[in-house]
Amino acid sequence: MSLRRSVLNLALRLMEKPHLARARDPERLRDGFERKAKFWFRPPRGSRFEADGCSEMEVTWALGPGVACDSGPAILYFHGGGYVFGSPATHRAMLAHLSGLAGLPACLPAYGLAPEHPFPRAVEDGLAALAALRDHPGGVILGGDSAGGGLALAVLAETLRQGGRRPRGLFAFSPLTDLTFSGDSLRRNARADVMLPAHRAGEMAQLYLRGTDSRDPRASPLFAAFAGAGPVWLTASDSEILLDDTRRMTTRLRADGVEVTEVLRHELPHVWPMFHGLVPEADDTLRDLAAWLRSLSSRPDEN
Repeated sequence: MSLRRSVLNLALRLMEKPHLARARDPERLRDGFERKAKFWFRPPRGSRFEADGCSEMEVTWALGPGVACDSGPAILYFHGGGYVFGSPATHRAMLAHLSGLAGLPACLPAYGLAPEHPFPRAVEDGLAALAALRDHPGGVILGGDSAGGGLALAVLAETLRQGGRRPRGLFAFSPLTDLTFSGDSLRRNARADVMLPAHRAGEMAQLYLRGTDSRDPRASPLFAAFAGAGPVWLTASDSEILLDDTRRMTTRLRADGVEVTEVLRHELPHVWPMFHGLVPEADDTLRDLAAWLRSLSSRPDEN
C-alpha cells in the first residue's frame, strides 16, 4: 500500500470521522461535502458536464474527454451520502474520470434526500431515472457508492420484480445493502474504519426510513431477489464497517445465479475511488472497473 494511502487514512481519522460523528444538521453536512468535493476532487482536463431533463429531477451528465452523451451504454450513477447528503456535484469529478477511462457517458440524478424526502422517494426517483434512459443507445449500467450503491441494487431488484428492461450490469463501491445493520463488520471494524462512525449508522437510517421496516427489500437490497440480473461488480475495504454488506450481498447475488466480481482491498477508506488523483489505489480501482465496463459493454444486450 502507498504512503499516500497512509497519510489519507490518518487525515480522515483525525478530521472527517470526528466531523461525521458530531454533525447533526443535514444542511450543514450537505454544504460541507459540497465545499470539500469542489476543493479536493478534480475532473480530468477536457471533461464536460451537462444538465439534462431526462426526468423530472435535476440530472448531470459527466463526460470524460472525448466521450459523447449519446455513446452507449450509459452509466446511471447514484451518489452516496447516507440518503441524507451528497449530490451529483460531489461525485461528478470521479464519474468524469471513470467516463474517460471506460469511454462511456455517466448520468447522475439528484434523487430526493431525507429527511425532506424519506423512503421510498429515493427508489422512486431511481426508477424514474432508469425509465427515462430506457431508449439510450446500448442500454444502461447502474452504479453507485455507499447508500447510492444500495440504491442502485434496490432499483435493479425492483426493475426485475416489475418486469422492466434489465440493466446491462451494475457496479458499486462500498455499498450499504442492509439497513438492519446486522453485519458483524459494523462492530468488528468500528475502530479500524477511518471515516465512518459506526454509532451514527442507525440514526442516519431512521432519517431515511421514518419507521419503515428496515428489512423492506427496497431499503435493504440484501433481502431482495435478483434472479435474471446482469453481471455485478462490487468492491469494499477489509477495514470498513460496511465490509459485510458487500460480502453478504455477493453471496446473495450468487445464490440467485448472478455473475459477480467481488474485489476486496486492504485498509482503504470507505469509497476510496473518490480520492482519484490523490492516492494511487483510487486510480487503480477506477482503471480496473473501467476495464470491466468495457468488457461488459462489448457483450450483446440481452434485452
